[in-house]
Amino acid sequence: MNQEDDIAEGVYDAEGDAYDDAAATRRDADDAESSSASRGWWDRNADEYQSEHGGFLGDDRFVWGPEGLDEADAALLGPASSLKGLAVLEIGAGAAQCSRWLAAQGARPVALDLSHRQLQHSLRIDGGAVPLVEADAGALPFRDGSFDLACSAYGAVPFVADPVRVFREVHRVLRPGGRWVFSVTHPIRWAFPDEPGPEGLSVSASYFDRTPYVEQDEQGRAVYVEHHRTLGDRVREVTAGGFRLVDLVEPEWPAWNTQEWGGWSPLRGNLIPGTAVFVCEKA
Repeated sequence: MNQEDDIAEGVYDAEGDAYDDAAATRRDADDAESSSASRGWWDRNADEYQSEHGGFLGDDRFVWGPEGLDEADAALLGPASSLKGLAVLEIGAGAAQCSRWLAAQGARPVALDLSHRQLQHSLRIDGGAVPLVEADAGALPFRDGSFDLACSAYGAVPFVADPVRVFREVHRVLRPGGRWVFSVTHPIRWAFPDEPGPEGLSVSASYFDRTPYVEQDEQGRAVYVEHHRTLGDRVREVTAGGFRLVDLVEPEWPAWNTQEWGGWSPLRGNLIPGTAVFVCEKA
């Protein structure tokens, strides 16, 4: 049985990590169900996730995705020298690796995540050096205009049913001209099986099918939800949130990166994009 079959049987989640007693399907999932599923999934799987991927992510490295695009090189938030003294909100921060890199550049980051267990890993790494906030990205507990920049590396956006609500919240807490940069699974990847090998190179689903991917328990309750949008959908969501799209980065797979991460791999990364990074500014 290959991994695609295992996903159908509930043995693996969408990133290829083991998960017991969940059946995969495609069905609608609203904001409340998606949020509840995400909190529970990351609380259950944070230890395994950090154990498996922590070496690649580092303790104080800012990586935009599995390809390994590093903010130190990409400067999507602006030159590192320009970050000193800026208030930065990291959304879906996990163990706050990106926030620690920002702090090392002289920025004043705040790391926000829905998962209590993910934030505990941040405390394990730095003992509380980075301020942590446990909250939903769709209801940010900050005053208007509190931050100069906001960022998210695969955090929150793929897992919410109403991303415009998140974008409007980010827009609210940013100061005029503030930059909002976030990365998500590249929309084209939804048309292919989540496989790192040759079997992941043949189209198996409609790119235009926006039905959420849901793993649910025996009672039909969602335990993992991920939402698909087309590239055009994402652009429209960005503008509906009040932002101007400055750049759209599709990282190429670098020769040095030989790892596989779920469906990401050198084989696929050299042929199709795996990540999309949206660089936006408050209009």
